Amino acid sequence: MTNDSLGIRSRGHISPYLPQSACYFLAQVICCFFPPGRERTMGRLDGKVIVLSAAAQGIGRASAIAFAKEGAQVTATDINGEKLKELDGIPGIRTKIVDVTKKDQVDALAKEHDHVDVLFNVAGFVHHGSILNCEEADWDFTMDVNVKSMYLMCKAFLPKMLAKKSGNIINMASVASSIKGVVNRCVYSTSKAAVIGLTKSIAADYIEQGIRCNCVCPGTVDTPSLRGRIQAQPDPEQAYKDFMARQKTGRMCTAEEVGFLCVYLASDESAYLVKFICHTEPGTVHQTDFCLGQLMNEWKLEVEAGYNQKSQPSMANSSHWLHVQSSPPK
Repeated sequence: MTNDSLGIRSRGHISPYLPQSACYFLAQVICCFFPPGRERTMGRLDGKVIVLSAAAQGIGRASAIAFAKEGAQVTATDINGEKLKELDGIPGIRTKIVDVTKKDQVDALAKEHDHVDVLFNVAGFVHHGSILNCEEADWDFTMDVNVKSMYLMCKAFLPKMLAKKSGNIINMASVASSIKGVVNRCVYSTSKAAVIGLTKSIAADYIEQGIRCNCVCPGTVDTPSLRGRIQAQPDPEQAYKDFMARQKTGRMCTAEEVGFLCVYLASDESAYLVKFICHTEPGTVHQTDFCLGQLMNEWKLEVEAGYNQKSQPSMANSSHWLHVQSSPPK
């Protein structure tokens, strides 16, 4: 089979299967809609108002920037004013110092917004230790930051979403939760399991009123918070090696990669996803499961990257393992 028979240009002429006039016309159409040097002006989040916490660094910062690049109007909050200032001047981002564990500050933040399309709860704290290493003060502080903050934010912003019969809540959890047990993450894992439960509860209560609530469960993400915890270890170099040894891909996930996923969840592209629990830990090995009709109106879809224990190809060519459990609108 020759190049000409495939409609490929060769020997100085165009194949009869693709006349030169047609090529010229097609080129003119392409240039009309996408002229050289013209930047993309439409974003996936154009017109959306997004409020998020913990935006000063890590996943929150990366997500805030990604949201703004896609056309959203972003209110980025954090208690770290100095770090938060670094977002000032980025088109589409407004910064505000807010302690999301304080009800009065959260309520004041909500009053500043006539409406919110997306609420992204990112604030979190990682305590290191087993239950015997966890003092009552550690337990209370972790629960306040990781769970109570989301309770306060959701309770403050949900009425605005319900008034529009439209809203999107994204909560940040972790694979260290009800998904899997992790050494020395007792109260952290307990708090993130609570976040998954909160996500499913809100989704079940408000899906018929137009509210979506989904959850992201990262594995190890290379953030300033992680680097700080590594440096706090007695042997930081060995602690870093231990973290890397657990990474199936040979590297840690970046905050930007999690941010890309959050853009998808914030966009209308994910409009049919509810109670979506997304694990961003590659290489996790589970038996692939696919079942429909769970509890009459719920779906469960588990997709594993790579191969299962029988070395069979997975259902999707993805670097993430996804757990989707949806209750579609009636």
